[in-house]
Amino acid sequence: MNGQATDGIAGAGAGADTGTGRDAILRAARRAFAFRPYAEVTMRGIAADAGVSASLIVKHFGTKEELFNTVADFGPASDQLFAAPLDALGRHLVLTVVRSRREQQGDPLLRVVFSLGNDDERTLLRERFHEQVTQRLAAQLPGRERTLRAELIAGQLLGLGATLSLHRAGAGAAASPEHLADLYAPALQRLVTG
Repeated sequence: MNGQATDGIAGAGAGADTGTGRDAILRAARRAFAFRPYAEVTMRGIAADAGVSASLIVKHFGTKEELFNTVADFGPASDQLFAAPLDALGRHLVLTVVRSRREQQGDPLLRVVFSLGNDDERTLLRERFHEQVTQRLAAQLPGRERTLRAELIAGQLLGLGATLSLHRAGAGAAASPEHLADLYAPALQRLVTG
């Protein structure tokens, strides 16, 4: 799995790694669960990709199911994404996505798009994304059509992440997060304010 594009599956929610290997495990688990069905993912494979022992994964996360549930949790990403006042949220969303991609080598949301697996796994990811990202954002938005606007905002953020992954050596990679926010955030902000 090493060497594969991982932009869409690492990212926010891992927390600061204090030398324990936790972030490396989460990055490897996100890659594994995104690119292979759940039944084909092994703790040993994740450990090898993360450069840690399988027992360290058990120490941090317990079972494979608990590790999957951690990977499928968009709550920490939402905490970061929505940590701004509504009048500055559009810009904050863009800056958070771009900086997360650059600092953590991954996108906080895009793993929902890349996920393979059976219908139960995909359904769980979609449901969690809807609950923890879209519905949470809709509850914060003022005015009418909040759910529709939240869905469009989430779609634009996923589109931004996909574009940056697709053109990782392009102009977007060279542009500063602030410049990208200058260009992209006004459309998001119009959806935020309604």
